[in-house]
Amino acid sequence: MKELLKNIMYAGLGAAFLTKEKLEELQQELIEKGKMSQDEGKQFVDELRLKSERAREQLDLWVTSRVEERVRQLNLVTRDEIADLQRKIDELHVLINKDTSGRQ
Repeated sequence: MKELLKNIMYAGLGAAFLTKEKLEELQQELIEKGKMSQDEGKQFVDELRLKSERAREQLDLWVTSRVEERVRQLNLVTRDEIADLQRKIDELHVLINKDTSGRQ
């Protein structure tokens, strides 16, 4: 029973980090202990899985936002900016080569 309560607490507090396997283990434990029917257990696990996915997505968005903010604060060059500069360099090389070949 102590283990069951611990699992439920983890489910409530750490939904973002619950794996599919842990959720299924929790479902089986609740069903075996007679706390839920098979259908209730499935519904419970499905709801937890959905909450876990949503929490994980929100965490990913928050982390991405914080990293982007930090990059801006540090004034670091991004991959997109480097790619844009490389494109411009390539265009200049083409123009220079046209001018050089036309003069000869």
